[in-house]
Amino acid sequence: MGKMIETAGQTDRAILIGVILPLQSEDEVADYLDELAFLTDTAGAVPVKTFVQKLPAPDPKTFVGSGKIQEIETFVRDNDINLAIFDEELSPSQMRNIEKVLKCRILDRTNLILDIFARRARTAHARVQVELAQYEYLLPRLTRMWTHLERQKGGIGLRGPGEAEIETDRRIIRDKITRLKQQLQKIDKQRTVQRKNRSKMVQVALVGYTNVGKSTIMNMLSKSDVFAENKLFATLDTTVRKVVINNLPFLLSDTVGFIRKLPHGLIESFKSTLDEVREADILCHIVDISHPGFEEQIRIVNETLHELKADNKDTIIVFNKIDAFTYSRKDEDDLTERGRGNYTLEELSQSWMAGNKDAITIFISAKEKTNIEAFKNLLYQEVKKLHEKIYPYNNFLY
Repeated sequence: MGKMIETAGQTDRAILIGVILPLQSEDEVADYLDELAFLTDTAGAVPVKTFVQKLPAPDPKTFVGSGKIQEIETFVRDNDINLAIFDEELSPSQMRNIEKVLKCRILDRTNLILDIFARRARTAHARVQVELAQYEYLLPRLTRMWTHLERQKGGIGLRGPGEAEIETDRRIIRDKITRLKQQLQKIDKQRTVQRKNRSKMVQVALVGYTNVGKSTIMNMLSKSDVFAENKLFATLDTTVRKVVINNLPFLLSDTVGFIRKLPHGLIESFKSTLDEVREADILCHIVDISHPGFEEQIRIVNETLHELKADNKDTIIVFNKIDAFTYSRKDEDDLTERGRGNYTLEELSQSWMAGNKDAITIFISAKEKTNIEAFKNLLYQEVKKLHEKIYPYNNFLY
């Protein structure tokens, strides 16, 4: 399938739209929309303005209320906007109604993430997974896609294509979905054989929210050259490398980053990629401590691990990016409750995170190489415990 964010010879100018629902705070939704802006930038468009509305529930016709959609339409018309991106998944009828009012391309969060995944997929395995998720997203929206296509072709046949033509297209897509699932099963069998061949070594998986520095840590530990940049979903394909610390070998894998509101179709499609997480002996949960919502990111990763039935493994929580961590000293006369931004790194390291008896924690900067030797030594000690169970007579290695 083609890219969804493309305009010949120019960069898309986008507006972002979200709603604040009764159980959400303004700060929480602002954080969601900041992430949506990052996703938009990753996809290659320029976020120009954000629109937010408080609602008891999204409007079933146009997602936001009638007054707000007219305000958005005026801005789109006056500011050369050609793309509107919504922070929730839209129904086919909502997309159709919004498109009629705004007269520009409409994407929802799912659509946007699918586009990024399509751009990032490098191996045959990832490309098949993305294509499968795209077709499963497209299938219920086929009528809207048909009418959009008809308008692009100049309005020939104003009644739109007949049901027979749409049904034919649905059948073609269902056939493609079946073939793609068969392809995935074949690739997954090959990968299962590969994993069995290396199963005797201790396996460590790097997991975490997207853009927390997993690939940078992978490169540092394995001295490899895994693609890493300040974009969301820089890594889609699981990379596995053999790492040796103090003569102790183990396998290290870098996995796709998790994210809030990850489309269900993508979770299903990428479950085989996440087999590396399920089969790992030790998880290194990488956290960007400089991110203002890192606690929420930890929760989302833990929920995803629970869904994968991989939340009962030995885990090292690695708080990364301490070089980018900032705090503001609280005035002694300020009687308001102390916030997360008023704690020093030392205070945070002694808080509930470091005091959690179920997890080992360490604070590092992969970029500045801060505390890396302590991290390597911690990893060595944890791998060694498991290695001794697998090879009880080979302890002379240490």
